Amino acid sequence: MEMGEKGRVLIIDDDPKILELLSKALKENYSVFPSLTGSGGLEIFKNEILDAALVDIKLPDIDGLDVLVEIKKTLPDFPVIIITGHASIPLAVRAMKLGAFYFVKKPFELEEITSLLDKAIEHSRLIRDYRRLQNIALEKYSFSGIIGRSKKMKEIFEIIKLVASTDVTVLIEGESGTGKELVARAIHVNSPRKDKNFVPVNCSALPESLLESELFGYKKGAFTGAATSKPGLFEEADGGTLFLDEIGSTTPAFQSKLLRVLEDGMFYHLGSTKPVKVDVRIITATNVSLEEAVQKKLFREDLFYRLNVVKLRLPPLRERKNDIPLLVNHFLEHYAKKHNKNIKGVSEKALALLVNYHWPGNVRELENVIERAVILTTTDTIDEHLLPDKIYKPDITTTETEIMNYEKAKEIFERNYLTNLLRHTKGNVSLAAKIAGQARQNLYIKFKQLGINPKDFT
Repeated sequence: MEMGEKGRVLIIDDDPKILELLSKALKENYSVFPSLTGSGGLEIFKNEILDAALVDIKLPDIDGLDVLVEIKKTLPDFPVIIITGHASIPLAVRAMKLGAFYFVKKPFELEEITSLLDKAIEHSRLIRDYRRLQNIALEKYSFSGIIGRSKKMKEIFEIIKLVASTDVTVLIEGESGTGKELVARAIHVNSPRKDKNFVPVNCSALPESLLESELFGYKKGAFTGAATSKPGLFEEADGGTLFLDEIGSTTPAFQSKLLRVLEDGMFYHLGSTKPVKVDVRIITATNVSLEEAVQKKLFREDLFYRLNVVKLRLPPLRERKNDIPLLVNHFLEHYAKKHNKNIKGVSEKALALLVNYHWPGNVRELENVIERAVILTTTDTIDEHLLPDKIYKPDITTTETEIMNYEKAKEIFERNYLTNLLRHTKGNVSLAAKIAGQARQNLYIKFKQLGINPKDFT
């Protein structure tokens, strides 16, 4: 999970052993909030800021699906993973219809749970990003004057404005945290389809059979447990936009059916021979190369060309570093207001560190870092000491030394060495000078150059 802060996960299970096992196994990578009852879990949900929930269906006081419903009443987009020891297709369909993010059958592998949680947390934070941007004026969704002034982002904004007015299929490529769903939504809200539904689907979050039944719908009796007919998400998106995320994870069989919809503008409910005609714009996204998947025979070449009419590659944050000051100011203003802090800005040294960090978690990681600093600061300025150690004290062996000039590498080494030295001497410059074999005056000059204050270590 490429994020700056641990995901905050609610776990509700009536089995004390399973609850303890999950809590212990997950606490290293997540902040865990366990509860043995549905009512207790809902109380935690009301009082904590959470990213995702694991909920057992069988609970002593409230049915797990009722817990799901209550959560969705408060936060409709909050990801809830349902766990059950008695899985069935009707139960899974009901859970998904009520808004479950995923449906897991016991016994399960821990790797499966962590993978789902990572996806759920990413979804949760994408929605948080979207909610934040939702309040920005519609003209800013046209990408004139929004966050991103780099040449690469300006080019993307221009392409978005051009394709929004058309119905061409768009393929969005980009790393986790670059905002692929936000771009898809931006295309939709600037298109003639903006008054119709935007329907996002994570293709990797559902088994093939459930993905097909959700997208295409089914007729009564189509499979065991299909007691009634159900329309699919293609119909929900009729007149609007269907966003298929992680399209590269789909099977050849599903790809064949999707190709048919793109070619004919129609599909069949599962269990039916009657075609259903729809008018849907399809936008897809992937964090892997579909060209390579085609070469490896993992993705249909004909479908790839259908989806790839226009391709948008979202650059990682490390490729648009001149956008970082703008993003920092935006997040600083947002979280200062949210946490009722009076913050004037970021120190020059802190901003330099933020700009030079490589940001594996992209914009989402930057946002997390700024919110953390806003919460921790006791002054009106965010300085470098409020940044995580991986940014404030970067390990030169793990940074991008192959593209770093000599002076920058030297500065990182000197800052690491001198801050560690001052920690060791508790800010005693005379002792630090003796250990370093340097004159005190030389150290003071270097401290001033690097913006280091020995008093911070006393």
